[in-house]
Amino acid sequence: MAAEKQFEIKIKNYLKSKNIWYVKFFANGMTKRGVPDILACVNGRFYGIEVKAEDGKASPLQIRNIEEINSCGGVGVIVKPSGFDDLKALIEKELRSD
Repeated sequence: MAAEKQFEIKIKNYLKSKNIWYVKFFANGMTKRGVPDILACVNGRFYGIEVKAEDGKASPLQIRNIEEINSCGGVGVIVKPSGFDDLKALIEKELRSD
């Protein structure tokens, strides 16, 4: 199994363990391009999570979509395996806020 897919599964398992609603976005010819891989709602806040393997690189369109999510008040992140603990810390902080 590809490294990126394995990491995606790890993220989804973590979200499940926290009872966080999420969906894996599947791009095709009828959908918007550059949408993050995982869309989630964490404590009422929209999260767009672009998953990359450690050596992966986000495209300019993916980066633009992440920036747009952040500028609209959501949380857009590009995460590699080395940043998994940072993602968990971000989500844990969100879960603690009210």
